[in-house]
Amino acid sequence: MKNDAPRNSDLHKLAELIDDIEVAMLTTRAADGSMVSRPLQTLKLDANGELIFFTGANSHKVAELTDDHGVNLAYAHPGEHRYVSVRGRARMDRDADTIDELWSPAQKAFFPDGKDDPNLMVLRVQVRDASYWEAGNFIERALDFARAMLDDTPSDIGEQGHLEG
Repeated sequence: MKNDAPRNSDLHKLAELIDDIEVAMLTTRAADGSMVSRPLQTLKLDANGELIFFTGANSHKVAELTDDHGVNLAYAHPGEHRYVSVRGRARMDRDADTIDELWSPAQKAFFPDGKDDPNLMVLRVQVRDASYWEAGNFIERALDFARAMLDDTPSDIGEQGHLEG
């Protein structure tokens, strides 16, 4: 993922937390009010605080996002016990410069006509805020938990925090 967020900002910290998590689960609200989630590859966090993805114009999420722009993105790296939830507002466009910048040959699997595929859209999520949980090394956390069970000392089960967009 490309990280253009300003250094020493909450957005830069967010980018570091999700950098090695290739796929996010995007949750939108369906017409009947139910929540729907699906995977998307995160391509970039830009300097304006927008997470950027490619999506198909013919997908159900486009219709859902036309009615309700509020979304949630969930990122998980179970191996490192790191989890991130991002709230934001979505918008879509067909910006050729963004497509050129973020296009890779692997995208052809989803958009067979390449960068000019009429189904290709840019999905942008303006980050409102994010929450994260990092438990760190499993063995250290297990030992902390065991110590807490034996001597009634609160367990250090990791770090959690809140970031502003």
